[in-house]
Amino acid sequence: MSKNYIFSSESVGEGHPDKVCDTISDAVLDACLEQDKHSRVACETYAKSNLVVVGGEITTGAKLDFNAIARQAIREIGYVNDDDVFHADKVLIMNAITSQSPDIAQGVDARKADGKETAEQGAGDQGLMFGYASNETPELMPAPIMYAHQLGRELTRIRKAGNVRWLRPDAKSQVSVQYVDDQPVRIANVVVSTQHSHDVKHKTIREFIIEEVVKKVLPKHLLDKKTVYLINPTGRFVVGGPQGDTGLTGRKIIVDSYGGMGRHGGGAFSGKDPSKVDRSAAYMGRYVAKNIVASGLASSAEIQFAYAIGYPDPVSVCVNTFGTGKVSDEAIERAVCEVFSFKPADIVKQLNLLRPIYSKTTNYGHFGKVDDLSSITWERTDRAAALKKAAK
Repeated sequence: MSKNYIFSSESVGEGHPDKVCDTISDAVLDACLEQDKHSRVACETYAKSNLVVVGGEITTGAKLDFNAIARQAIREIGYVNDDDVFHADKVLIMNAITSQSPDIAQGVDARKADGKETAEQGAGDQGLMFGYASNETPELMPAPIMYAHQLGRELTRIRKAGNVRWLRPDAKSQVSVQYVDDQPVRIANVVVSTQHSHDVKHKTIREFIIEEVVKKVLPKHLLDKKTVYLINPTGRFVVGGPQGDTGLTGRKIIVDSYGGMGRHGGGAFSGKDPSKVDRSAAYMGRYVAKNIVASGLASSAEIQFAYAIGYPDPVSVCVNTFGTGKVSDEAIERAVCEVFSFKPADIVKQLNLLRPIYSKTTNYGHFGKVDDLSSITWERTDRAAALKKAAK
């Protein structure tokens, strides 16, 4: 990629059909962990019109009403308007949950088994995970995705405050940032689409979003006279949510991670307990990459590691600082392997993941949330000094 370019990232609101499903799946996970921290959960949700299907594999000692959990999640999102086809109290919920496969459990459990090489806890699946960080923002995240999330978060705050009656739950935002010499210098365009009631004029929506959301949220020094604002560009967005589109858990993996700026291994996060390295190792990757950048060893960093199912150690670890490293990538990689352990059981312990914290991660990105480091532990930079010392 050239040093001068425009890069775009999108975010979606809590009422987006896919995020409705992510929210339900993470609510189920948290409910399981609240009663039984050793629950094995792989919860998938599907939503269309007035139908919700909650399925997957769950082995837990928790006693739960999955229908009530789903309805409460939908209610908290805001699908409670009388004209909603998808309504918290009216949706039909189907339960398709079974227990975890014993073959998978054998590989994950910290016990001996025929054909298993060690008695340690192994990875819940094969796969590869990435972590990324950049010094473009205070959160050490890429600017486009952080700005897109900030717009969506503010829209939700305003809607739930109840002062703007025409706002509805479904929404999307997109921000395009212009880079010069790999540094963000301006915002080229902003796209916001928000669901609304049928009785509001497009002009009202456009003026409100630009003046009360965009200009109050995005950095003023990056907005200029050439910035293009595309607000509800179809002209109408009354039919939204699962009524207008189909939702499925795990379809917003780029929204959930780095907006396309950092690579993604392909595994979704929501609905999965931390024995699933799709989630826990991706969180670990963010933790490592953020500490690399926070230590001053590089201004941007990406780490990739990969696993084999049932095996505790990663089969590979790779660090890339894109030429921004103060020392070689090899030296940083050695330091990373000295300071951190990537065994699944150690990841869970280092990040304290056996807690009902996952509903806090579902919306507006699993990374870059720095207001609750007691829960979002992978956003801490507490290993930066140790990394810097080990890389000398």
